[in-house]
Amino acid sequence: MDIREKVAQLPASPGVYLYKDSQGKVIYVGKAKSLRSRVRSYFSDDRLADVKTDTLIAEARDVDYILVDNEKEALALENNLIKQWKPRFNILLRDDKTYPTSS
Repeated sequence: MDIREKVAQLPASPGVYLYKDSQGKVIYVGKAKSLRSRVRSYFSDDRLADVKTDTLIAEARDVDYILVDNEKEALALENNLIKQWKPRFNILLRDDKTYPTSS
């Protein structure tokens, strides 16, 4: 199954998605209120016109995901996974900074 087919089958639930390269290395971590809508948006013509997005999609060979109960959990998990994997396409949080939290 190619990556576009896999994206079309993602659930419309909140979660975190992980783009992986041909060696299975995580190259980008993102969060979404709806995994299917968010990840599918990377393949739109407008997004592919962006150099960073185009390069990311050109290198991505697989996408995995982790479902969570809500957006707040997705934000926390994304933060932790970026620190753990240090994906090259995630510019924010690479130096152990964290997202501001609101109560």
